[in-house]
Amino acid sequence: MSGARSAKTLVERAIGLAVLVVAAIGPVLFSDYWVNTILTQTFLLGIAAASLIFLSAYGGMVSLAQTALYGIAGFAVGNMVTQGETKGLNLGWDPTLSLVLAIALTTALGLLFGLVASRSAGIYFLMITLTFAVIGNYFFGQVTLVSGFSGISGIDRYTPGFVGDVVAHPNRLYYVALIVALAVYGLIRYVRRAPFGLALQGVRDEPVRMSSLGYNVALHRTLAFGFGAFIASLAGVLYVWWNGQVDPQTIGLQATIDLLVVAVIGGLGRIEGAWLGAFAFILINNYVRGVELPVVGGSFNTIIGLIFLAVVVLSPGGLMGLWERVAQGRLGGRGGGSPRVAADPAGPAPGIGSR
Repeated sequence: MSGARSAKTLVERAIGLAVLVVAAIGPVLFSDYWVNTILTQTFLLGIAAASLIFLSAYGGMVSLAQTALYGIAGFAVGNMVTQGETKGLNLGWDPTLSLVLAIALTTALGLLFGLVASRSAGIYFLMITLTFAVIGNYFFGQVTLVSGFSGISGIDRYTPGFVGDVVAHPNRLYYVALIVALAVYGLIRYVRRAPFGLALQGVRDEPVRMSSLGYNVALHRTLAFGFGAFIASLAGVLYVWWNGQVDPQTIGLQATIDLLVVAVIGGLGRIEGAWLGAFAFILINNYVRGVELPVVGGSFNTIIGLIFLAVVVLSPGGLMGLWERVAQGRLGGRGGGSPRVAADPAGPAPGIGSR
């Protein structure tokens, strides 16, 4: 098994390096539409999905609040940087300062959300986080002082100096999104192996045992939620720079479901699934929308629903789970590994033991 695992790791690293090289020279290889619409959106949507997968894979918490947190950061930036030509507060603050404050505000709200939800589990946790999402959607839809249903526009004209003019030079945002995506991926992998991450995985598997060992289960879950909010806030800022506007529909129920679909298609067991699922979802969204199925007909939602069902039935671990099964079969390992093992290759937390 160790030889098969080593071979699988080498193959994955080779694939990852190839993907990174292609991404680095993406503007040369692909059309402007692919670079500025497909790939840039994949990076930022993948970051949002990574915040959800982090909580699910390492904390055992499937959160439906990540889209709301994603939107809060976008609304915060919009209110802070705009200067009177749109709805919102139009504070006209420095874009760099606004970026920092938006991320800090979203992270703080994430900690608050986590504090409220940290003592629940399973379906109760899911419903509490869905409540957060609904509250966020209605708040920005009803409070016209900060948005209203028409939302805030023109945000892409106010970006920090280190980002530059993303309207005139959209490739700059492509590289910013790529760098942030790589940084998020590396940060999550580091946190997973840090003492906090190992303890969080112990809380995921054995909360009662971890509590008896002296770990504060609720605190670990709250901090994990705050970390997830921080990641989601990065995606929200990138989104408003890319889209130029944000409105309550951005964080509506459909958007919440879409982000969950992205995470499940990619695979809730591994962080890489966030960007793989985002890429698959965006391709389907751009090239399948408007296509009707024979006999049953149907819209984009019908098609994505059928694809979602097929992925869940054929590979509960998503596309990354399918890769695990293929890799294990071809490299001589035992097929059918559980998603939990794939999610935690570093092994159990020290001192927790095994069943």
